[in-house]
This record gives sequence, C-alpha cells and structure tokens, in this order.
Amino acid sequence: MSENDPINGCIERWHEHMAGRLDGGLDAVLHQDVVFLSPIVFTPQKGIDITKAYLGAAGGTLGGDEQATDGSGSSGGGGFRYTKEILDGHHAVLEFETSIDGKYVNGIDMMTCDDDGMITEFKVMIRPLQAINLVHAQMKTMLEKMAGQT
Repeated sequence: MSENDPINGCIERWHEHMAGRLDGGLDAVLHQDVVFLSPIVFTPQKGIDITKAYLGAAGGTLGGDEQATDGSGSSGGGGFRYTKEILDGHHAVLEFETSIDGKYVNGIDMMTCDDDGMITEFKVMIRPLQAINLVHAQMKTMLEKMAGQT
C-alpha cells in the first residue's frame, strides 16, 4: 500500500462525510455512476441518486441506539462506529458495529474508487441474520418515509 493510493484520500473524505464535515456531502465522494450493492436489495442499484437515497436511509437506520457524540464515528454506547480498516490501491474494507433496538449489528462497507478517489462501487454486508432482518424492516420504513417527503 502506498500513501498515494487513491483510496486513501477517498476514505479520508468518507470519514469527513460521516462526521458531517465534508463540503458537498456525498456528491464530493460518490462517482455519478456509482453502483450500490445492498444486503437487503437483490439487484445492484446504479447511479448517484439511488445510492444517496440508500446511504441516507442506512444512516438513519444504522446510526444505532446511541448516536456518536464526538464526530469521530465512535462512541461509548450503541452508536455506529468503524472498528477496522483495510485500504489498498483502489479498494477499502471498513468493518463497523452498532446496535439497533438492543441488538448487535456487525458489518462491512466495501468501497472501490477510481483514480480520482471517487467511489464507483459501494457494497454493504451485515451479520448476524437477526441483524439483517431488523435492518431490512427498518430500511423499508426509512425508504418509505423518505419517498413520502419528495
């Protein structure tokens, strides 16, 4: 791994976004033709608009029972936090954990970026099965709410 690998700047911007400090938000880190692969939806979701919708719903769902308070993505409670990162070239795997309704959720965000450090593929995997079922139900509700706001 080199410090000049495009994924390094990409993930730095991703963390800035997660902390609410990235000018431009998701538009500053997602490629226009990004492909989003959800643990809930069978087919790949193509394009920045649908990806932003899913990531917005995921943020509302996976934030956990207790939101992070220090802006770093970590907290002492059930809030969403990244626990491990593997970065190499154009690829990243970020492991996360949170709790929803008192249930432990563990997963990974797998990202691929282009030479400009824009995310071209975003894949989410979640475990255990109990967590997948809970996230599925909450994501459905969140997406329905979001659709009703437009």
